[in-house]
Amino acid sequence: MSMNPVGWFEIYVDQMDRAKQFYETVLGVKLEQLNDPTDSGVQMWSFPSNMEGYGASGALVQMDGFSAGGNSTLVYFSCEDCATEEARVEQAGGKVQQSKFAIGEYGFCVLAIDSEGNMFGLHSQR
Repeated sequence: MSMNPVGWFEIYVDQMDRAKQFYETVLGVKLEQLNDPTDSGVQMWSFPSNMEGYGASGALVQMDGFSAGGNSTLVYFSCEDCATEEARVEQAGGKVQQSKFAIGEYGFCVLAIDSEGNMFGLHSQR
């Protein structure tokens, strides 16, 4: 395989405004609305990305028939120091599941629950 194994991710949400505010606050970014190419009422807000850089981009998605939480996919967001974003989780309406912990030579992680009940990870080298 000559490319990164993950090309895109989607985090399904029940309340888009609440979820958008949560991720913008925790990650310190602005999400951008994507057009619904099917005109089926799907609402999508994408995370900032650099298509020339390492990693995958993705979006928050609100769609009939796809509820938030209870899935088995874990998305990790890259950070300079994941303790910074961890400190924003609870004030943004989420919960820290496991505070910053070492994963050996691979750096550090935080596991958290977002405002929609989805678990996600934060990863940094320091």
